[in-house]
Amino acid sequence: MRMVLRLDRLQDHAAAGDAAALAREALDAALTREGHSADVWNRIVAFVETLDTTLRARTAQELRRLHPERRAGERARPQALRLLTAVGADLPGDPLAAERTAELERFGLEDAVSYGNGVAAVAEAELAAGRTLSAPVVAYVRRCALETYSDREMTALARKLTDPVLNVGEQWAERALAHAAADDAAAWRALLAHAATATSAKPTATWDRAALALVEPLGAEAVRTAVLDWLPLVGRPRTFELATFRYGPDANLCFDPFNANALRGLTWILALLPARPDTARALGALVETALKKVPGLGPVNPKVANAGVNALARIDGEAALAELARLATRLTYKATVKLLEAALDARASAMGLTREEIEELAVPAYGLTEVGRAEFRLGDTTARLEVRGTKAVLGWVAATGKSVKSVPAAVRRDHADELKELKAAVKDIDKMLSAQAERLDRQFLARRTWSYAAWRERYLDHPLVGALARRLLWTVDGTAAGFADGELRTLTDDPVTTGTEVTLWHPVGRDPAEVVAWRDWLERHAVTQPFKQAHREVYLLTDAERTTGTYSNRFAAHIVRQHQFHSLAAVRGWRNKLRLSVDDEAPPATRELPQWGLRAEYWIEGEGQEYGVDTTESGSYLRLRTDQVRFYPIDAPENAAHCCGGEYRMWLRDGQEPVEPLPLGEIPELVLSEVLRDVDLFVGVASVGNDPTWQDGGPGGRFREYWTSYGFGELNQSAETRRALLERLVPRLAIADRCHLEGRFLHVKGELHTYKIHLGSGNILMTPNDQYLCIVPKSGGGAADTGYLPFEGDRVLAVVLSKALMLAADTKITDPTILSQIRR
Repeated sequence: MRMVLRLDRLQDHAAAGDAAALAREALDAALTREGHSADVWNRIVAFVETLDTTLRARTAQELRRLHPERRAGERARPQALRLLTAVGADLPGDPLAAERTAELERFGLEDAVSYGNGVAAVAEAELAAGRTLSAPVVAYVRRCALETYSDREMTALARKLTDPVLNVGEQWAERALAHAAADDAAAWRALLAHAATATSAKPTATWDRAALALVEPLGAEAVRTAVLDWLPLVGRPRTFELATFRYGPDANLCFDPFNANALRGLTWILALLPARPDTARALGALVETALKKVPGLGPVNPKVANAGVNALARIDGEAALAELARLATRLTYKATVKLLEAALDARASAMGLTREEIEELAVPAYGLTEVGRAEFRLGDTTARLEVRGTKAVLGWVAATGKSVKSVPAAVRRDHADELKELKAAVKDIDKMLSAQAERLDRQFLARRTWSYAAWRERYLDHPLVGALARRLLWTVDGTAAGFADGELRTLTDDPVTTGTEVTLWHPVGRDPAEVVAWRDWLERHAVTQPFKQAHREVYLLTDAERTTGTYSNRFAAHIVRQHQFHSLAAVRGWRNKLRLSVDDEAPPATRELPQWGLRAEYWIEGEGQEYGVDTTESGSYLRLRTDQVRFYPIDAPENAAHCCGGEYRMWLRDGQEPVEPLPLGEIPELVLSEVLRDVDLFVGVASVGNDPTWQDGGPGGRFREYWTSYGFGELNQSAETRRALLERLVPRLAIADRCHLEGRFLHVKGELHTYKIHLGSGNILMTPNDQYLCIVPKSGGGAADTGYLPFEGDRVLAVVLSKALMLAADTKITDPTILSQIRR
């Protein structure tokens, strides 16, 4: 009704020839949108367009005066733009061109919209008048056209816009545009335009032929070099930010959808070019970048990640296969993992090997000539590449034989390409060592056996994998052995030089005295294992579990952070579905064990009911409540429960019969122990109880009791293992006279207080009265200097030791947050 009255007033102002009042009323109609309806607004615009030229010209002058004072908000901007067009577009001299351009430019700084907003019609009018659209506005139009429900006018306009060939705003795209503008501009533009047509899952033969034809005039190596220069910039902060007005993820954290298509095309083009190690490296990095999580969205662009995997699958050679194998150990996004598995299975089939064998053979040496070591002559300088733990270290030796810390100037000057490749190799080795350590840690349930010769080639003597394998224990024809002093040796240090069958050693089923003896052997030979093996927790069936029979409550009733739990589960080979606060059901977290014919289940449910407090903005639960662990035959029907909680029920389809859970006493000891160890890891890492900032109990304080019981309660199996290790480590520390173990705590005597560090959570109590001391460990902080440790990877152990060393010298603490607590 208000808009109808406004139309009446406009007509009255026009009849009176009052241009000033007419301009104010029309602008108010555009900006306020009171009682807005498309029909009435269209009638207003149509009326303005019918005004005689003289009155419109005067109205245009008034709008020029009013426009700077009354800029349109986001929702009203399309109406303001349309009004400016209706009043001034066909007047002599186009008096509102500058105002119209200013409004259009503001769209260039916005995220896309899926609804028709009239911008397409205005932009079409600008083009018809011989004016061009700026690059940001072109990018806006393209983004809108790619929205799921984009209007036809915007889509038709986007097809006409060919310049620039990529959308501005992303660093990689602007680097590519600059490159294309420098030399052979037409040829580069044609190649990039073809890349932007990559909108399907895989390229067709026709697409490939067209791409190769476009590559030919530029040269394959020039194209490869250029693309590899652009790809590292993918995912970097935008060159200008976009304003986001709609519900959903921050557009500045997402890939531009038009450019994402071009990225897919560029990966396809790389797959057609001669294979090089740096091509595989760049594609692998792109896959990981495209799967980084964005709040409210999830993986930033799985389509780009999948295109990278498909490109790697099409490239022959060791480097591409190695990237596929590495990614298979690192990625968790289901659709991409499925592509990786298919690619590796295809390679294995083509080579007549098993999937496990192809993963072993896929590990390159990255230039290492000995196990964990290589030297390279660069002029008078020797570059020494060594693996130390799970990191590669690059050192330098001058002609005099003296080690130097930094890269010599002569190497930077005369061997820049070799230096670049060495630095790249260091990064590659770091990534692959981490991937191989995770793969080896999952081998305990794989039931793998190797022939002695194949095992030595693929593991013990492999230049890269050997750096891990030589720090593990193996059984050769049933005899346990470890590597020390250049030989594979028994517990009594007798050399093992031949054998028939090799397996990975596990403490389950071993005599406790043997396990302790191997721990002593590792310490005597100063071997730090890449993960817990000799010190690995063993989870035996408890009396409570014998009573329950078919399920374990050992890790029930915990509160865990859902997204951290989800990531950990995926890394350990579990399948899980994120719980959303919606009316839907989900299966439990499951791990399938095909070698054993079993499926393990960990029952979980969403925790809390308050949207925005217990969930993310997109409705995903922040926390889960844990329940039972069960085992079923691998082909048993799947259980499911409501995401918000409730009873799990077995889904029966096509006449299936229900299947009962298996008695825990029938589960092989190794399987039970490893599955429960996984679950202990999930709880130990993801529990809110080990977060030192949760002293208040979280939202509404409702988790305070749980936080206290977990943060200072009884030790779980992994914490008991930690305690046993600390009994050996503490006497060797420089602060040994200030520390002692008592029950669940490491007691540390400082000058100001005595502190009790919980061995399970790392939380701290201090005298007097067991006051809580909040110390938040620094993310990625260096490890405390504690001397020899028998294994890597225990984050809580590192936290406990670093806190002990700091608190023993509490008068030297300078952190104001800590000082405010200990000096009260």
